[in-house]
Amino acid sequence: MAESAHLGSHAGRAKSWLAVVVILIGFSVGGVALTIGPDWFLFWVGVGICAIGGLLALAFDIFSDVVIDAPRDLPALEHHSPFEHHR
Repeated sequence: MAESAHLGSHAGRAKSWLAVVVILIGFSVGGVALTIGPDWFLFWVGVGICAIGGLLALAFDIFSDVVIDAPRDLPALEHHSPFEHHR
């Protein structure tokens, strides 16, 4: 397998996960706001939190965490369905 320039894992960096968690919190706040009322003020607070998380994601360059592996050739496994007609 060819080695990539990025020697880290597929898990990403901690600051990238921080941006994802902030976006998830904003999405959750907005979702709760819609189900309890809807409470439009709380909904827009959730939208603002998501926007802050998006800005953090841009600042942290989370897309550079992507690790591109070498292509893998996996053999096809033979599978017989119970509905398949054998001759």
